[in-house]
Amino acid sequence: MTHRVAVLDKESCQTKKCGLECIKYCPVNKSGADCIILNEETAKAQIDENICNGCGICVKVCPFDAITIVNLAEELKSDKIHQYGLNSFRLYRIPSLKKGQVMGLLGRNGIGKSTVVNILSGNLRPNLGNHSSPPEWSEILKHFHGTELKMHFEKIANNDLKASIKPQQVYNLTKVFDGTAKELLEKYDERNKIPELVQELGLQNALDTKISELSGGELQRIAVAVAASREADFYFFDEPSSYNDVFQRMGVARVIQNLAKMEKSVMVVEHDLTLLDYLSDFIEIVYGEPAAYGIVANMLSTKIGINVFLDGYLPNENVRFRDVAFRFDASTSTDEFVMAENIVEYPALEKKFANFSLTIDAGIIRKSEVLGIVGANALGKTTMMKMIAGVENIDSGTIDTKIKIAYKPQYLSNDYDVEVIALLEKANNGGIDGTTEEEIILNPMKIKKLYNKSVKNLSGGELQKVAIAACLLQKVDLYALDEPSAFLDVEDRIAMAKLIQRFVRSYGKSAIIIDHDIQLMDLISDSLVIFHGNPGREGHATSPMPKSEGMNQFLRSLEITYRRDETSMRPRVNKSESRLDREQKQSGHFYYRN
Repeated sequence: MTHRVAVLDKESCQTKKCGLECIKYCPVNKSGADCIILNEETAKAQIDENICNGCGICVKVCPFDAITIVNLAEELKSDKIHQYGLNSFRLYRIPSLKKGQVMGLLGRNGIGKSTVVNILSGNLRPNLGNHSSPPEWSEILKHFHGTELKMHFEKIANNDLKASIKPQQVYNLTKVFDGTAKELLEKYDERNKIPELVQELGLQNALDTKISELSGGELQRIAVAVAASREADFYFFDEPSSYNDVFQRMGVARVIQNLAKMEKSVMVVEHDLTLLDYLSDFIEIVYGEPAAYGIVANMLSTKIGINVFLDGYLPNENVRFRDVAFRFDASTSTDEFVMAENIVEYPALEKKFANFSLTIDAGIIRKSEVLGIVGANALGKTTMMKMIAGVENIDSGTIDTKIKIAYKPQYLSNDYDVEVIALLEKANNGGIDGTTEEEIILNPMKIKKLYNKSVKNLSGGELQKVAIAACLLQKVDLYALDEPSAFLDVEDRIAMAKLIQRFVRSYGKSAIIIDHDIQLMDLISDSLVIFHGNPGREGHATSPMPKSEGMNQFLRSLEITYRRDETSMRPRVNKSESRLDREQKQSGHFYYRN
């Protein structure tokens, strides 16, 4: 037995531009019933899930991919926790929390993770799927009778639960607070922990700066400090790694782990698998269809949970939630590029600003190679990329090249009131519908569904995917992408990495990638440039080196060691001071060996 889920993307549904194909071709409508109608108030399609037969014809004929029809197991009906409205997103099941443990929440964007956080923190009362007549707390508590969560929701109902949340959108801080970082921290410091949090998160130089003038990374770490400084029963951190470099992410991880050591319950939503692996004690996977429905799976250990997510199959529940499994290449060799044709060759370079200087050792970028650039923030990585791309002038040294370069910047603007397809066609210098470019670039990144959306209405992840695609569509020799993982979920990051690597190798192109996701850089890079120096004052870039040598040097600077997972072959961070961690540090092999 199954029950029907019918979801309408109200933004994509454009009834004034289509021929109402969903209504015309619905077989239930043809039989005389009103399964799909046009809502006169909203001018959008409206689907009756009770009489829909799940044929999927409306899904296929909709020109804007606005309809999702899914058949779910009948028993899930009783597990429905929340539904936002008619033909809207719904969440099934809710994760548990454990005192003294960090619970990692892993899933795609738009799958319900933020809904989970809002429900467990008391900011959103679960309606158990009854969106038209929401239940009272007595009915909600009855629903959770006999579970660990009943006591949790009793505390929420009685206003006895105190939750501290680090929100996803940290830039909203600038809209609600006008003072300095120090003033904000002092306002919410309930545990007298500000001095040590400032030290751990490297915020010493940001304290006297107004919130509106902080960088993205500083804002993120201020938000983490504010959440951690409050006295609470439960702590929730929604994507705490964004905008931070690897060193800063490790500091964030330690702050979160320290809360768990105080016997607090902690939940983290995070797409950086290295960070999630490093700080989580357990994983709860949320799977389903983005923007349609999300299902919370049973709790798993960190190792098994991440491997199950990558595999796309829940063995304990006998559920396959993805058609393909993600696998990692165990090879770290880059010998194949030694004899390849040089596409860019540059001597030692220098660039000086009023308060910052950058030096770059000589290097070569070869055809079909992906060069990764890693290091702390404010050392000049983006400046180096702009110098190679010809966007930034060089003070000392010259890059003599006639190759064409496409550049995707770090910070993206969505201040364009044009449809996505128009932007992509401009980048491609021609139409894209039915082309080879659509098949090899746009389809793997699932961008076709965004064609008719306005760029100004895209989410952060959607905008990032469109920007990457627009860069790759240009007919050039070298693609320079600055922080392409920002706002992307785990699946999109892996798909993007494999696409770029496959694209440059198949078509004899080259790419330069800057990113702070270590696992992504390990997956995508053939060689690495490492940045050292004093952030904000002076930076130095090494010559490109083989990935294994570069990763070993970089991990040594982070004081962390990597091993290969024996099942998925993905890189895993060893727990600090574990037997493997001590052995690898003693031998000097911070990066795994083949």
